[in-house]
Amino acid sequence: MKIARISKGGRETYALVSPEGDGNMATRDEVERQAGVKLPTTLEDFVFGDYAQKVMMAGKKISYVHKPDEFRLLPPIRRTFKIICLAFNYSDQASWVRFGKSPPKDPVIYLKPRTSLCGPADDIACPKSVTQLDYEGELAVVIGKECRNVSEEAALGCVAGYFVINDISARDVQFIDKQYTRAKGFDTFGPCGPWLTTRDEIADPCDLRLTTRVNGEVRQDSSTKNLVLKIDRIIHSLSKVMTLEPGDIISTGTPSGTVLSLSSHVKYLQHGDVVEVEIEKLGRIKNRVTFY
Repeated sequence: MKIARISKGGRETYALVSPEGDGNMATRDEVERQAGVKLPTTLEDFVFGDYAQKVMMAGKKISYVHKPDEFRLLPPIRRTFKIICLAFNYSDQASWVRFGKSPPKDPVIYLKPRTSLCGPADDIACPKSVTQLDYEGELAVVIGKECRNVSEEAALGCVAGYFVINDISARDVQFIDKQYTRAKGFDTFGPCGPWLTTRDEIADPCDLRLTTRVNGEVRQDSSTKNLVLKIDRIIHSLSKVMTLEPGDIISTGTPSGTVLSLSSHVKYLQHGDVVEVEIEKLGRIKNRVTFY
């Protein structure tokens, strides 16, 4: 199931996305009425309370009558305690050479504030003081239940679903600070969506094509097959360090093709550039860059 957080006329709610692949939607109120199932008011309670299963068990046909452009799409998850991001986690990314010419055996992580999240069509708003703005197309994993010291075998059972995220990065700030938090923590530096796709729809999250385009030009073209640490290993390793809670987001790293990795060939993002990140079976986000 695909669930979108939406807003119209200042009212925020959520909607189910048609399984036909056309992006059409049925709002929470419509699903509740048609399925005959009392639904919670928030997307998080719907997902973590297993209401998707309850709606499917009702066996009623849902009419998806709304086009997605009737709404503003919002970040799929807002009630998150942690956004945990991985570095050096793609085998086609040469940057992990800094770690001794071999990929990391455990997640190399940093935290991103939840206030950096914005919707799949929102502008990426960047201060003019930033001179080296970069993109990082990534697969985001949403934790669905609390887990601590979970085994690799049980790890995927803790996942609620997946969505697309762009881990926008101010490289000049990153180089000054010698770490990531400020460089990746600006408001709107985490465009994501377009909706949450539940775990049951993705047979293998480590076999999805990932593509990033800038103004229509392909910059990243890879697959989650190239993840160094697979999702079950990531969750297992992180849960030995910290308790993972429902709504926590794990951004699994970016492949080769960022401006940083192609710095001799392409320019950093400019005012008016349009960045698209698409992941097979999950959808596409498309955001315009604005400097202020």
